[in-house]
Amino acid sequence: MIVWFISDMHFDHAKILEYTKRKFKTVQEMNEVFVKKWNSLVREDDLVYHIGDFSFGGNKNALFWEKRLNGRIVHIQGNHDKNNGVKTYVVKVIMHFGNKSVYVIHRPPHKIGEIPYGCDFVISGHVHHLYKHKYVGDIPVINVSADVWDYAPIKATDILKYYDSIKKVKKNGKRK
Repeated sequence: MIVWFISDMHFDHAKILEYTKRKFKTVQEMNEVFVKKWNSLVREDDLVYHIGDFSFGGNKNALFWEKRLNGRIVHIQGNHDKNNGVKTYVVKVIMHFGNKSVYVIHRPPHKIGEIPYGCDFVISGHVHHLYKHKYVGDIPVINVSADVWDYAPIKATDILKYYDSIKKVKKNGKRK
């Protein structure tokens, strides 16, 4: 089993193309590219954490898309997941993997006091294409929005490698 992360897919949300400058001509094209990329990576026994804003529209919409996607999906609620059929009460969670304590939440924190003590880094979404990561104090906030990861889920192991690379850059004083 492989663990994956992604956020902000916004299935069926036509205006998201305009808001985020996504490269698709239509929302239907975006939807189909997302399904194809997801299913080319994720296997049936994999676990995918979707970190908010899964789909847009009626309360059965999420179920329609979930049935088309491989793997088991755990939703962390986003600000657009209230009326789309996403079945979750999870808003934020602390996970432990790769000997790291990771705070997972849809909206990224802006102040150090918003990050639980002892967390090594944050996984979030919400900001789409604005950045791949930023720092809040000395804590990296890694954006798993589909917009910055080529519209595909990211393996947890690849997030850990990315975390290691940005921490090394900061430690060496070469942070951009």
